[in-house]
Amino acid sequence: MVHRATTVVRPGLDNTFVVAATRTFLDGGSPYADPRFLYLPSAVLAAVPEALLDDRLLRVAAPCIAGALVLTGWLLALRIFGVSANSRLAVLVAGGLAYFMPFWSVVVLANWTASSVALMPLALLCAARGRWTAAGLVTGLAVALKPMLAPLLLLFLFARAWRGAAAVVLVPLAASATAALAMPRPGLFFTRVLPFLLRGQDDLARPYDASLVTVLPRLSVTAWIATPAALALAGAGLLLAWRRWQGGGDPRLRLVETSAMLMLAAFLVSRPAFLHYALVPLLPLLASAGVPGSAPRSPWFWIALLPQVPAFAWPLLEAPERRAFKDAAMFCLLAVAVGARCLRPAGTGRPEAPAAHRVSFRSRTP
Repeated sequence: MVHRATTVVRPGLDNTFVVAATRTFLDGGSPYADPRFLYLPSAVLAAVPEALLDDRLLRVAAPCIAGALVLTGWLLALRIFGVSANSRLAVLVAGGLAYFMPFWSVVVLANWTASSVALMPLALLCAARGRWTAAGLVTGLAVALKPMLAPLLLLFLFARAWRGAAAVVLVPLAASATAALAMPRPGLFFTRVLPFLLRGQDDLARPYDASLVTVLPRLSVTAWIATPAALALAGAGLLLAWRRWQGGGDPRLRLVETSAMLMLAAFLVSRPAFLHYALVPLLPLLASAGVPGSAPRSPWFWIALLPQVPAFAWPLLEAPERRAFKDAAMFCLLAVAVGARCLRPAGTGRPEAPAAHRVSFRSRTP
C-alpha cells in the first residue's frame, strides 16, 4: 500500500501545499501568498522540519508518516477501553483499514488530518483517566496543527473542565501568535484564508466536499434551504451530544460517543468535510465495539461504512465529481447511528462517576 501511495501521479498532494508555503516563509515571504495554504500560522512552524527535507525523500516519508499516525491513533483508541494491541479487534481493524477509502485518502494525500486522528484518542485517553488539563493541552496541540478538533471544546465545557478548555483555546492562540510575529503579512489569514473557507472550496476541491451545505445545492436544493437544513441537523447533533453526556453510563463510552457526536455534527455543516475526516471519530468508536450497547453494535453503523469499501461498486457514484455524494451518505448514516445511541438510556457498562474531573479508570492493556 505504501508503494502505491508513493507512486501515484501526485503523492502527498495536500502536504505539498503546506511544505511549499513553509518554504516561502523560510525564504522571507508570506506563507499565505499561496492560496492553497489554509492552516493556522502555527502550522508553518510545525512544517519547518519537513520543508528542509529533499522532495524525493518527502515523497516517501509523508505518506508513511500519515499511515503511522493513523495506526498510532488506533492503538491509543484501544487503550481507552483497555483492549490489547494483539487482540482480534485490534488486528481486524488495523488490517481492514487497508480496504477503507478514508485511510487511503489520508495516506495518499499525506493530509494533516492524520495528526488529529492520532491526537483525538490521546486526548480522550487523558480525559478518561481524569487528566482533563493534559487532555486540553493535547487537543490544543491538535488545533494548532489543524483546527479540526475545535468542536471538542464543547466536550470540556460539558465536563466543566475549565482548565482543559482554556488549554484548548490558549495553546493554538499562543502558537499562532508566535508564528505570526515571525512571518510577513500574517493578516492575510484573515483577509484571504477565512473568506475563502466561508465561501467554500474552489473548483479543485469542491467536488470532494461532502458537507451538506455543499452537497445539497448540487442536488438542486437552493442554498436558502440547504444551509438552514444543515444548520438544523448540526444543532440536533449538538443536542444529542449533550444528551449523551448527561446520560451517564460507562464513562469511557460516554466520552467517546459524546466526542464522536460533536465531530459528526460539525462535519455536517462545516466546509469542507472530506472523506478522510471520518477517521477522526471513527477509530475511538470502533475501539468501543466490545462494550455492550455501543454504536458499533448496531448494523446501521457498519452499513454507513459500506460505501467506502472498494469491494462494493457504486457505478453512479464512482466518478470523482460524484463521490462526495457517497461520502455525505456515510457522514449522515454515521451521525444517525451514533445519534440513536445517544438517545438510548445508558444502562450498560460501569456506573457513572459523580463528576467529570473524577472520571478515572486504569487501562487493562499490559
